[in-house]
Amino acid sequence: MTRRGFFYRIWKWLAVIAGLEIAGISIAFIFTGKRKEQKSDQLKVLARIEDIPPGTVFPYRIGQLYLVRLKNGGFMALSLKCTHLGCSIRWYDDSQKFICPCHASEFDMRGNVNKPPAPRALDIYKVVVEDGLIKVDLGKRIKRTKFEKSQVTFA
Repeated sequence: MTRRGFFYRIWKWLAVIAGLEIAGISIAFIFTGKRKEQKSDQLKVLARIEDIPPGTVFPYRIGQLYLVRLKNGGFMALSLKCTHLGCSIRWYDDSQKFICPCHASEFDMRGNVNKPPAPRALDIYKVVVEDGLIKVDLGKRIKRTKFEKSQVTFA
């Protein structure tokens, strides 16, 4: 066997191994991509209804959300991640708005964008009220463009 023939065989086997690795990764990616449609049942009890007065915002860092009780008594669970680059937003009670410390995006109490560069409203989580308890489904964050009345849960 010549030196050229030896290296030709090595490159040929390396190409076959690389092809098998790419095929394996592609197959794994195809079959794991189907899990997005799973039902999320990660309900977490956050508070009792009477503990949260209307017009207030409470941070829940463990769930990475803010529980908002609107002035009309409805509840919303807003993600604390800014929709611009994912920085953690903060609630300012005196000005009644969320502000992102990274690029100064501002959001109102319902999560709507007041001041860009954030491209859309804050993401939300589904809120469920049962037996006087406020529960939030942490299994799925819901993306949205703006506030809609259907996003509010009433007791």
